[in-house]
Amino acid sequence: MSAATAATQASVVMPSDETAKAAAIVEAFLTASMIPDPETAARYIAEPLKLTFTGGRKFSHPRESTAFNAKRYKWVKKAMERSDVVPGHGETIVYNIGTLYGEWPDGTPFEGNRYVDRFVVRDGKIVQMDVWNDSAERLLTRNGIDA
Repeated sequence: MSAATAATQASVVMPSDETAKAAAIVEAFLTASMIPDPETAARYIAEPLKLTFTGGRKFSHPRESTAFNAKRYKWVKKAMERSDVVPGHGETIVYNIGTLYGEWPDGTPFEGNRYVDRFVVRDGKIVQMDVWNDSAERLLTRNGIDA
């Protein structure tokens, strides 16, 4: 095999017990976060957590994202559909996919709001979380903006 061919081939890391544990850690974290119980959620993170929320907002602890959600929603929960796990060298990436449901601050209910959360888990702790969802699109539509 030529050096060029070897350089373009990615190393393959097979799923293991560690990858299954990473998915369980993420799901336990999300369950606590949706209560909301940020202190229980914090048991699953390495501090400081690198948390990037929708709109590029940066947080370092679950209590900060809980406070943000309290402004954006009267209440919100996740209907978790699945977790996709990607094993890596020294870390596991977990994508949790589903929909949000709850109420906007004015009490109007919503459901089916798609989300994708991406987690990096190292040594049994979440070190990074990136959050994407359709809330901004839904708020635009609620305000008569079809962009």
